[in-house]
Amino acid sequence: MNSLFDRVGGSDAITKASLEFYDRVMADDTLAPFFDGVDIDTQATKMIGFMTMAFGGPHGYSGRDLRTAHAKLIGRGLDDQHFDAVLTHLRQTLGDLGVSADLIDEAMGVVGSTRGDVLSR
Repeated sequence: MNSLFDRVGGSDAITKASLEFYDRVMADDTLAPFFDGVDIDTQATKMIGFMTMAFGGPHGYSGRDLRTAHAKLIGRGLDDQHFDAVLTHLRQTLGDLGVSADLIDEAMGVVGSTRGDVLSR
């Protein structure tokens, strides 16, 4: 079976989804403050690498693990509410890009499985 990466449309789809996702995140008053001083283009590139890896695509991802990457944000109040908002924005982004509901559900399962690491549990 093809990877989720391939089934959602490969590199072009992941890139477009990541860029549109961060547009939504930055327009969300509950999430945008976590990105104060962050270069969003660099952040989107990290998301592209992460999603490619997490969805089974070809990658050379060598970024920090999720627990380490989000540790400082825990100290700034990152919690389940924010994680849920991220999932909502990702779900809406994928839907707006025409990804089928079954693939969106699969993607949400993959991303949702990172909750413990992102929130340091």
